[in-house]
Amino acid sequence: MNDNKNTEFRKWSDVREDLFTAEEIAECDLRVALVGEMIKLRKEKGLSQKELETISGVKQPIIARMEKGSASPNLSTVIKLLAAMGKTLYIGELKM
Repeated sequence: MNDNKNTEFRKWSDVREDLFTAEEIAECDLRVALVGEMIKLRKEKGLSQKELETISGVKQPIIARMEKGSASPNLSTVIKLLAAMGKTLYIGELKM
């Protein structure tokens, strides 16, 4: 049996600061926020991933991988998905 009395547990926020640079963390946080907003928008519009595929031309497996976080979407994919849902990207002030 494994004795965990000497095991130190750390919060993910502390571990990720040891593993990644501040720039990498900021990039990841922005990507998560963007994809999260896209998922929220898709659901607000009542669209399934398959329906979004039909109106955007982006294949459903690509949408699924993007939403799951197992793949980072490229810019053209993001633009196609947003346009199909009546939205676009714009440049704004970064809030940190």
